[in-house]
Amino acid sequence: MTLPDAPTWIDYAEFGERFVAAAVTESRIESAVSSVAGRGITIGPFGIGPAGLARFVAKGSIGKPTIIRRAPHVHFDVMLPVTLRVDVTLGGQRLRLEAVVEIDLTMHARTADPLLIVIDIPPVTGRDVSFVMRAQAIGTAWEVLLNPIAQLVQREVANRINTILADPDSQRGRTFDVQAILDGTRSPYKGRPTHAWIGYDEFGHRFFDLIVTADRVRQVVESMAGKPIEVGPLRTGPGNKAEVWVQGSVRLPKVAAAAPAAPAAPPAPRIAELPRAAAESAAAAQAAEATAAEVHDPALVRFDLTIPVSLDISVDVLKTNRYRAEVNVPVALTARAAEPLLIVIDAAPPRARDIDLEMTAEGWRAAALGKLAGMRKQIAAQVATVVRTEVADVSRRTIDVGAQLNKTRV
Repeated sequence: MTLPDAPTWIDYAEFGERFVAAAVTESRIESAVSSVAGRGITIGPFGIGPAGLARFVAKGSIGKPTIIRRAPHVHFDVMLPVTLRVDVTLGGQRLRLEAVVEIDLTMHARTADPLLIVIDIPPVTGRDVSFVMRAQAIGTAWEVLLNPIAQLVQREVANRINTILADPDSQRGRTFDVQAILDGTRSPYKGRPTHAWIGYDEFGHRFFDLIVTADRVRQVVESMAGKPIEVGPLRTGPGNKAEVWVQGSVRLPKVAAAAPAAPAAPPAPRIAELPRAAAESAAAAQAAEATAAEVHDPALVRFDLTIPVSLDISVDVLKTNRYRAEVNVPVALTARAAEPLLIVIDAAPPRARDIDLEMTAEGWRAAALGKLAGMRKQIAAQVATVVRTEVADVSRRTIDVGAQLNKTRV
């Protein structure tokens, strides 16, 4: 997957609309109505005409649907063809006709609680059924029967299609439980006759809440485990006479859902009401706060990533002194949506002051040297630099949802 240098962010609501549009394709609509195609259909026998003296029966089958997508919304026009053989008996005489019936369906991909995509089909009426009979020249007695036959066929075909569409198996074929599909579990919602509808925007927010979990994020960032860290040589101590070498590796990262964002701060004074110097300072502060507010937007799904790092530290001052250090590097993660249909686990680069470096000396001489001025800060800064470089590669934390949709049956 080739990613742009800077992803183009979209909000969760836009992601929801794009997800449904990408998931519900013509081929999946065809699959959703496959239970209808190929079914046999029988109408009658019925009595028609004056006093019901004529007998009517029709038999045939439903053909392959024709599907047309209506942009920009996820609506589809579906035409189901039905070929019927019509037999009419009147006064001992028999008339056989061929009839072509077309059923017009309107399908709409809707989203429902908790994370469902449902192909919704309004009930079919007689007006949605067109009926054309093929017959050679027939007598007047037969002609008066054609209109009642057409009305009867339209009504009965609509009833048959509605019965088929209401069947639990047919409903299951038109219901996609996105969470169950991605979790590989059985859905308790498929086949239900009614659903609690939600908008595409709400679907997008729920997708990130329910799908982008700490466990899934952990799978994405675990690739960092085992990455080597090498720092040095650094010069520190009086006269920079001490030479420091650091070697280590990243251990298995830990991910947890972030704590709820702190309440918003009270509104700042209007810049126009401040003195000029204070106004300039306030403007800069507000710009920084706007950037921070985006990261801490409570509507975004966030995680706290802790990257454990084990370090072996050597300090050469006349002789080599060794230390061990266990470092936990905190990284704030935000699950964001990007064009065209990406989930990006965005990482805030760690700062040296956020890294707590506690060194364990091997021997009394090393313990004394451990207090060399600036050594801890220098090592922390270098570790932060290495981790920043590691988390800068956004491709490792990007999921191409569109590509995955093409591999699933959603």
